[in-house]
Amino acid sequence: MGLDMYGYTMRADFVGERQTDVKLTTAAEKEQAAQRDIAYWRKFNHLHGWMAGLYEEKGGQEDCFNCCNVRLNEEDLDRLTLALDEDRLAHTPGFFFGDDEINEQDVADTRAFIAAAREAIRHGEAVFYDSWW
Repeated sequence: MGLDMYGYTMRADFVGERQTDVKLTTAAEKEQAAQRDIAYWRKFNHLHGWMAGLYEEKGGQEDCFNCCNVRLNEEDLDRLTLALDEDRLAHTPGFFFGDDEINEQDVADTRAFIAAAREAIRHGEAVFYDSWW
């Protein structure tokens, strides 16, 4: 058990202007969306807390940020990069969320995600973060 976190893409024309809670429920939707995984983290609660704040900013409606996705655009990626650079990702406590210390591999993986996300956006894809705990 624990916090599993995912970065992935979908076709931007499928997503449209939606910023949160894009749920793929049918096989046809999954095929149309062309979802592609680009990142995975485990128990990086600092990043999860940052994404939860972004979810709220973008109008996410769920009370609990679990199995909810949020879209990241270029500006969001700039803000995330700055938060990493300035060591401003705060510990987010939760049941099975992991340590209060930031693991350098998680930071490196997040930087790789940001680079992959920027490339995906340039190629007409929408980038999302999702988690399950």
